[in-house]
Amino acid sequence: MKLPLSWLSDYTDIAGVTPKEYDAKMTMSGSKVEEVYYLGAEIENVVTGKILSVADHPDSDHLKICQLDVGKEEPVQIVTGAPNVTDASVGEICPVCLHKSTLPGGVKITKGKLRGVPSNGMMCSFQELGLTHGCVPYACENGILFLPAGTPVGEDIKKVLGLDDYVADFEITSNRPDCLSVIGLARETAATFDRPFSVQTPAVTGTGDEIGKYMSVEVKDPDLCPRYTARLVKNIKIEPSPAWMRERLHACGVRPINNIVDITNYVMLEYGQPMHAFDYACLSDGKIVVRRAKNGESIQTLDGVDHELTGKMLAICDNDKPVAVAGVMGGANSEIEDDTKTVVFESACFHGATVRVTAKALGMRTEASGRFEKGLDPRMTLDAVNRACELVEQLGAGEVVGGVIDVDATDPNPKRLPFEPDKMNALLGLALPADAQQRLLEKLAFRVEGGEVVIPSFRTDILRMCDLAEEVARMYGYDKIPTTLYAGEMVQGEYTPKQQAERTVSLICREAGFDESMSHSFISPKFYDMIGWAQDDKRRVSTTILNPLGEDFSVMRTTVLPSMLDNLAHNHAHRNPSASLFELGTVYMPTVKDGKADPDVLPHEEKVLTLGSYGRLSFFQFKGVVEAVCRELNIKDVQFAPEKANPSYHPGRCAKVLIGGVEAGVFGTVHPTVCKTYGLSGEVLAAEIRMDALFAAIDPMRLYHPLPKFPASTRDIAVLVDDAAPAAAMQACIQKAAGAILESVKLFDVYKGKGIPEGKKSVAYSLSMRAPDRTLKDEECDAAMQAAIAALEKEFHAVLRG
Repeated sequence: MKLPLSWLSDYTDIAGVTPKEYDAKMTMSGSKVEEVYYLGAEIENVVTGKILSVADHPDSDHLKICQLDVGKEEPVQIVTGAPNVTDASVGEICPVCLHKSTLPGGVKITKGKLRGVPSNGMMCSFQELGLTHGCVPYACENGILFLPAGTPVGEDIKKVLGLDDYVADFEITSNRPDCLSVIGLARETAATFDRPFSVQTPAVTGTGDEIGKYMSVEVKDPDLCPRYTARLVKNIKIEPSPAWMRERLHACGVRPINNIVDITNYVMLEYGQPMHAFDYACLSDGKIVVRRAKNGESIQTLDGVDHELTGKMLAICDNDKPVAVAGVMGGANSEIEDDTKTVVFESACFHGATVRVTAKALGMRTEASGRFEKGLDPRMTLDAVNRACELVEQLGAGEVVGGVIDVDATDPNPKRLPFEPDKMNALLGLALPADAQQRLLEKLAFRVEGGEVVIPSFRTDILRMCDLAEEVARMYGYDKIPTTLYAGEMVQGEYTPKQQAERTVSLICREAGFDESMSHSFISPKFYDMIGWAQDDKRRVSTTILNPLGEDFSVMRTTVLPSMLDNLAHNHAHRNPSASLFELGTVYMPTVKDGKADPDVLPHEEKVLTLGSYGRLSFFQFKGVVEAVCRELNIKDVQFAPEKANPSYHPGRCAKVLIGGVEAGVFGTVHPTVCKTYGLSGEVLAAEIRMDALFAAIDPMRLYHPLPKFPASTRDIAVLVDDAAPAAAMQACIQKAAGAILESVKLFDVYKGKGIPEGKKSVAYSLSMRAPDRTLKDEECDAAMQAAIAALEKEFHAVLRG
């Protein structure tokens, strides 16, 4: 919300308050100021000048040499090529950039020569001053800005055009719609600086006529429109607004258009009440009906877009058709035109949630809808419509018909809360007397009567005692509240076992050289095609988002793999030679009903550890990361089994992760076809492991193993086996056969190539043997080795390599 500080003078006095002080104190009192800036900060050394003479340039057919009076002893000579500067321009007053002047955008003007003739500055157009045509409707679109007759000569242009003002830009929270207005912020200003505050009741003379002769209003859905107020203005004169109104609108960031539109915008800024003006001639039988729209009804709004309405939307209609979408935008069929003679001013209060749902469904976000959805004060509608009519009379824009139509279904009784000073002191850690608290509340228009606080109607956010305590605190001064220790028992927070497990997994992945990535939980259904899933794959059944941002974000994912491959592809496309990423991402498994996700049941959410790597790790090194995760979580009985049916992975280089014989995940080399789809080359490795399965398998009992006192004996085995023989199964076979002295067995080589028969591979293991109570003898180690070799020969037809 932009607030010109000069506008505050209509309601309160801030004389002697500097912009910096205003910024600091308003923020401390709860009205956060983003910045206070000077409107004409970028304009320097630009004054008004009167054209004394215009002569042709001797060396140009379009340049003119002008002599201008800028309030100095000597005239200033300026050469211009503006098309509207002619001999008839003598006597016109315009903005003049003198030598060493600046304009918006950092433009610097200095003296120079144009085709040999000295030019000591520049005459300005309104665009060069950062204005729109609505700010100066009398200006030429493509030429020098000629100011109204009687404008003082030699005056700073900022003062002439109302740019000599400071503007405070407030960040208004959603619970304070009353501060989306000049009056609301003026009230806060007066309370903060302890200055008087007053708002004059709008005074409308009106004609001797009566509005009831012309129109009527029927509200069929008072739950969605608790109050609807309307007034009628005849003999409208569409013309530009006066300079003071245009300047205030421009300072607030609103483009001036014409007097009628400007009045509605001005009242919205002043009172915070959005208003709308209808062309009375477009209303059938002069009747307004506020009702829910009928399914299939349509309306073309003021922006020229056709919209189809539904029964969940509130519409402003006449006898035949909708003429506005309530709280969002008016219809083109009742738009104010240049030939409009009679106008209906609407000031109403609409149900905030309905306005928000309607605006979202129609894809329309307007200044009005943004205010209504926060919940406005229905008591404000009458003052706002009267203020609009008061401005109509002040501007001579029309004749206000006597009387007001006011359909009011609101509760006239104000909200009340108990006045509990002791509780508020206890909550705030203060010792303020009750009368001091009462004075602070009264500064904000609260009243204390009979032990109760009467809540002003515009404070829709005050619901309980703690809200009142906050009002007392911010008016007393947050900086004055003493610092105290917490009085209750301090409770030290800690991680849950699941959180501890996730932190351990993240730590292991980072230690293994993986960087953490994060991706969206909603994806495109096309992602399932990219990872090779068949059309009838049950894993494709996903929860659909009702109002997605687009097809690329339309379903909740059932796998993180596409997002991981997308991240790897992004790194690969940027020529990173290697990348290793991990993500603890959530997948959403829906309840399937008739082959589709049941929309009435929330999906089951589960975290999955997803790893991805290229250009850095071999298959077995990648497997080691998976093993490290299980080992650090103290998970036992982890096995790996070949997986040939997963279409996302290479059928010969993929394995299931089994914990206690139950599948917990999968890892392996991504299928070459999938890699090609993502534009990846070389071997790409990925893993998907369910965190719930890992967490369920964690053994909370960790056994202590003392450091060994006796040395280990290390032996290697290299055998020739069929290519299909699983290395992990062979390792388990060795562990079982070698006996109790076997401390560990590790795979350290798999070789296929020269010297190895077709269909065979060489697999080599390193065995470490140790006894806790003695040094092993060679005979014991040899026996264990022979037992392991025999078991491999029997189970896998392995042949020992020499």
